[in-house]
Amino acid sequence: MKPLRIAMMSLTHGHSRKYYQTLRENKKLDWVAACAEDDQALNVFRLYEKDVPCYLSAEEMFEKHPEIEAVVIASSNDRHLDQLSDCARRGIHILMMKIPSFDLAEYDQMIAQVRDAGIVCQVELELHYNPVVRRLKELVASGELGRVLSIQATNITLSPVWAFPWQGVPEVSYGSRMPLRDGDARFRGGALCDHPHAFDLIRHLTGAEFELIHAEVGPNLRQDLEVEDMMLANGRMTDGSVFLIDPSWSRMEERLTVPGPGWEVFPKRMEVNVTVVGEKGTIACDCFGPNVYHNGGPNDRYTVQYTYFDEWIGMIDEFVDCIRHQRQPLINLEWHRPTIETMNACYDSIQARQPVRLESAGAVGEGNRD
Repeated sequence: MKPLRIAMMSLTHGHSRKYYQTLRENKKLDWVAACAEDDQALNVFRLYEKDVPCYLSAEEMFEKHPEIEAVVIASSNDRHLDQLSDCARRGIHILMMKIPSFDLAEYDQMIAQVRDAGIVCQVELELHYNPVVRRLKELVASGELGRVLSIQATNITLSPVWAFPWQGVPEVSYGSRMPLRDGDARFRGGALCDHPHAFDLIRHLTGAEFELIHAEVGPNLRQDLEVEDMMLANGRMTDGSVFLIDPSWSRMEERLTVPGPGWEVFPKRMEVNVTVVGEKGTIACDCFGPNVYHNGGPNDRYTVQYTYFDEWIGMIDEFVDCIRHQRQPLINLEWHRPTIETMNACYDSIQARQPVRLESAGAVGEGNRD
């Protein structure tokens, strides 16, 4: 299969550095070019990649590289619609960061533009390709655990705001400056906006949709943030199972502008754990183990070195295969939309101080995606 000629846009997303490695090393990709949001993003890019041409204008990048077939849109959430529209107009396939938009009207524009252009748009939710998650999906589907009664999931990390400041700006992260609730000085756009994985995985594992959700926000660990960093959500799925999700920035960090060893204060900078309770048994999964821990610089602190399987391999494999064989990926815009509705419902529940029923409960599930 001919390598996919791919580019990157903006380079301001927290996963950008991972793509520098993936696009360079994956033999199914031919990394053609990149365009940076600004001089700062360009300078950081040059620390990691010297050979790939990088521009300060998407227009210039596309003009000089008409061979580009696909892009990774690695930008802040508020840039996604404009950049998707540009790519759709050019017939270029898209690997989109994990929050396409919280504005559902914008989201529907994206869906329509992708359909009209006949392109592939895959939402980057790499945990679906983690071998632990794949095995868990097999066990649930096989009935070995019996009917699922409950799922508990954590997606807790340190905060990326110091290295990627836009993630602490409500207008950029959430899309508007919307207060969490009356009497609270904070706004939507914090930890929840960074952590759709647990919501997506519960839908993926059960094949059900969120029906009722009750969310609560805690006091911030980081007092200078104007967005939330601690949240908890529970409720019920359309299949009758119940869930508990923790999508918080509850790991503390050094405030480094370039993430690296010593960034974490607590040894493990992130945890994605899933526990499924069924009528016949229970299984608990650590999606980010095993790891190596050591005493090291720069702060002479107990530090983590990740050794988990690179789930980006499976994600890229599917992206390339879908483009070459003209089919839709597992996590496409239409399938992912109910996850965004549910996350908005979390914020609505916090604002109302009571549970919220999802209007889309019973909507098209994963098994019926295009």
